[in-house]
Amino acid sequence: MPRLLSLLTALLAVLATPAAQAAASWIVVDSETGHILDEGNRNEKRQIASLTKVASAMVVLDWAEATGTSMATPVEVPAAVTGIGGVNPCGLLPGDRASLRDLVSAAMMQSDNHAAYTLAYNVGSRLPNPQGLSPVDNFTAHMNALARKLGMKRTLFLNPHGLDNSSPAPHSTASDLARLTRYAYAHGGFNFYASQPEREITIAGADGLPRTFLLRNTNELLGQDGIEGVKTGRTARAGDCLILAADREPLPVTNEQGQKVAITRRIIVVLLASPDRFGEGLAMIRRGWDLHERWMSQGRPVSKRSTL
Repeated sequence: MPRLLSLLTALLAVLATPAAQAAASWIVVDSETGHILDEGNRNEKRQIASLTKVASAMVVLDWAEATGTSMATPVEVPAAVTGIGGVNPCGLLPGDRASLRDLVSAAMMQSDNHAAYTLAYNVGSRLPNPQGLSPVDNFTAHMNALARKLGMKRTLFLNPHGLDNSSPAPHSTASDLARLTRYAYAHGGFNFYASQPEREITIAGADGLPRTFLLRNTNELLGQDGIEGVKTGRTARAGDCLILAADREPLPVTNEQGQKVAITRRIIVVLLASPDRFGEGLAMIRRGWDLHERWMSQGRPVSKRSTL
């Protein structure tokens, strides 16, 4: 028995010791409550590259839901897309047409900047625009309005794709991105765009001929340790960035009224400026589950200081 107690004490000490991290900023949270399980420099403002596209996707999904617009609705790639730069894996060209659903998939799964810009141009022209902004600037204003709504106090979006070669540069924090990801998972349709390893989309060319493109998710950790999303990002200024979400089977418990309920078990990891985002990400998911189990065994205590 003394030996067993000694081993248990050693295990708890390991769990209580902060993990060594190379990322400049990180956070691990319980998705349901926002309870912070681990963190380092979580409120430091940094460039976030294509993690921006989570906010872009949510503006589109919220607008489509609010207006009853089908995600199958086709929209046209605008002429201004040629000046965007960055990655365009789908080869989108002015005059091409694709559905909102396929464009969100391209932006989320393969970080297509041209897809994100096309969404912003088309949805931004349909969103309320009291300031009379251009469609893309109006869309970005709605991204910032969403950030304010979610309490993302250290976030500034300047475009829908995350390119950061401007001054000032767009920025956010690990904490703010965890808030955004919790919000995204409250939307029933979000996981469709974050969790698929591959998906074939159809693009109608300006010449009227359709072509298909097989999207391959840039998140190399999908399917490992329950990981089902969310987004990768990379620029020279941001470094390698990553948001992960991982699920386990809901935990059945009895509430204070004697009713059987299921507690959702999902953790979210955000890493900013990591030299090994997938290695660190997987290690933090595994450590996060250890910390989560320990927190659950303590009765899931939460407080304002420990919660987003």
